[in-house]
Amino acid sequence: MPTLSPFAAEVIEGLSEQPKRLSSKWFYDERGDALFQAIMAMPEYYLTDCEREIFQRSGPALLSIIAGRPFDLIELGAGDGSKTQHLIEQFLAAGARFVYRPIDISANAIDLLGDLIHHRWPLLPFEPIQADYFTALNRLGQSKTDHLRLVLFPGANIGNFNRAEAEKFLRHLRSFLRPGDLLLTGFDLKKDPATILAAYNDPAGHTAAFNLNLLARINRELGADFQLSAWKHWETYDPAGGAARSFLVADGPQTVHLPDLDHSITFEAYEAICVEISQKYSREEIRALAAAAGYTFVQNLEDSRGWFADSVWRVS
Repeated sequence: MPTLSPFAAEVIEGLSEQPKRLSSKWFYDERGDALFQAIMAMPEYYLTDCEREIFQRSGPALLSIIAGRPFDLIELGAGDGSKTQHLIEQFLAAGARFVYRPIDISANAIDLLGDLIHHRWPLLPFEPIQADYFTALNRLGQSKTDHLRLVLFPGANIGNFNRAEAEKFLRHLRSFLRPGDLLLTGFDLKKDPATILAAYNDPAGHTAAFNLNLLARINRELGADFQLSAWKHWETYDPAGGAARSFLVADGPQTVHLPDLDHSITFEAYEAICVEISQKYSREEIRALAAAAGYTFVQNLEDSRGWFADSVWRVS
């Protein structure tokens, strides 16, 4: 077998397990980025609007916590910067001294974000990294200046982990930070189950297309022969545990070939591939997670409906 790219290795590993799975981080190629923009524009997808509202008015609160220190604004999973630009605008208006260091696995997203920054704020120190989170943080290394680090992990991306994985991720993230550094993490709060389910199962079909694009990407980049018409999107939400889960379900038995990788995968009728988990949290669970991962809870910044929280923690 040829040397595998990280994408190929994770696809083969995930589809060889029982139950089968694919990581949601691979949703975001150029086509996936465009489809996710359509999802964020849907009326049912409340998460983006809630967090945008928070970012539009939270600059002063964050600067008060930073207390005048110069800082590195490090954003994990920056995307197109459509929400973070509101914070940047407030920081610049207040005369804050900072460097913007966005991290995204999608080269297309980094290019789009670069266009935005260079057009709106050509003098803003801008140092993007196209990589996964920890690879990028390894490249950044330990801060060699007195700059505080404010790490943004927005968009409820922490919900892509189960709780044990989330604690492990946050502990690992803390190892790149110094005492006093700050972490802002987006959490989708528990709410009416119907509201949550509608956000991931929109009637326009954008979410289904987004999830199916992952199979199309495997076809394009790895030479597979998934027949997209033989798969359907399926969404569930468990209001007790707080996990929304997205699946792709085979309509019938099939074998998918990856000749470039000398590999094939057999699916039974109605066998499912889990492609995303979106964990929802209560306010008490957010505080408990902060303590378990070794941070000090500072405050929650919430939208006016109390549907979403950007929780600010300090490295202990």
